[in-house]
Amino acid sequence: MGAARDYGDVALLDFGIRQFVLVSNPDGLKHVLHDHAKNYVKEYDVVKPLLGEGLVTSEGDLWKRQRKLMQPAFHRERIRAFAQVMADDTGVLLDRWGKAARDGAPVDVAAEALRLTQSVIVKTMFSPGGLGGEAEEQRVYDSFGVVLEYFTRLMFTPFRAPAWMPTPSNRRFQRAIQDLESVVYRLIADRRRADSQAQGRQADLLSMLVHARDEETGEQMSDRQIRDEVLTIFLGGHETTASTLAWAWYQLSLHPEVARRLEAEVDQVLQGRVPAAEDVPKLAYTRMVVDETMRLYPAAWMFARTPLQDDEICGYHVAAGQRVMISPYVLHRRADLWPNPEAFDPQRFAPEQVSPRHRYAYLPFGGGQRICIGNNFALMEATLILAMAAQRFRLHLVPGRPVRAQPTSTLRPRPGVWMAVHPRA
Repeated sequence: MGAARDYGDVALLDFGIRQFVLVSNPDGLKHVLHDHAKNYVKEYDVVKPLLGEGLVTSEGDLWKRQRKLMQPAFHRERIRAFAQVMADDTGVLLDRWGKAARDGAPVDVAAEALRLTQSVIVKTMFSPGGLGGEAEEQRVYDSFGVVLEYFTRLMFTPFRAPAWMPTPSNRRFQRAIQDLESVVYRLIADRRRADSQAQGRQADLLSMLVHARDEETGEQMSDRQIRDEVLTIFLGGHETTASTLAWAWYQLSLHPEVARRLEAEVDQVLQGRVPAAEDVPKLAYTRMVVDETMRLYPAAWMFARTPLQDDEICGYHVAAGQRVMISPYVLHRRADLWPNPEAFDPQRFAPEQVSPRHRYAYLPFGGGQRICIGNNFALMEATLILAMAAQRFRLHLVPGRPVRAQPTSTLRPRPGVWMAVHPRA
């Protein structure tokens, strides 16, 4: 924040061993992410041991091929079919909160949201029970926890042991990767076997990837490519939404007038019933709460691009190979773009407020052709969960348990968001 405030649209960050360029001007971001996107690559080599050549890390023709193959799986109509899974799992969470309310026990809604979104992504990716039971699911969750912790250290530790060195951390990471791969490859083999035996396809994301076929060449993904995409979707498909939900409940507790308006909309639209996919467009204010939450607390709070050739951004020279940093967190707090930027105000996302705003002033899912493929999935999930929670409960922050934003692989609330659960009358 300080660099953008003190030095403007394009700021040079000098860390001694390396310099970075922070771009926080919407026109500059459009230049990097859209107009001259071919000159800017991700270079996310640090996460390739986990994600391989998935959509987040791949470049060029491989990325184009994969995006084309995967796009039908994330079409709005396909995503709508997952609303029932989201609603069912949210009902289980709310029943658990009902017991907590009766017992007078506070809940950490950040941990609860993560548990919920993990369950949703597993069931939409692999079908209910697809991982082989609760023990196998927990093994996957634990392995991902180890991997995320490892990558967080890589990102924020300037001096670290090489990956080949058998340190305890490196060994834990390698075991976690092996555990994840063993599960994913087993599931891919099961799907291919079921298809060859004409047992029918399952309506989940894994089946869509296994059966994805290039319309022109007839080419399908290899097992390795499916493995990379499965782990990419799993990584991006639960923690980010969980973080958004936790921050939304945090802000709703601080702004009861917003919470009451959300409740009024939910009561009017749903009339006490469980929401379905067709209700999501009607929950306009609930979606505005989600959007404003992602403005203040974008899960992908920082990402980067590297120019292949020298370029000029907003009049400033950028050398080939010089890392360009893009921070939605900084962008979303620019006072010239967002009046009173620290305030929580969902009304910013009313249609009449959105239409005149620069398209690259708001980047919760990135921008340009590489915008997150799962954005519609995440928005539907967050809207449905917030609506169902508002139907049954009001959440109030527990005094004496402060919350702060911790910038790791995502912008997490730490050390948790502890809240008292009160049933609505």
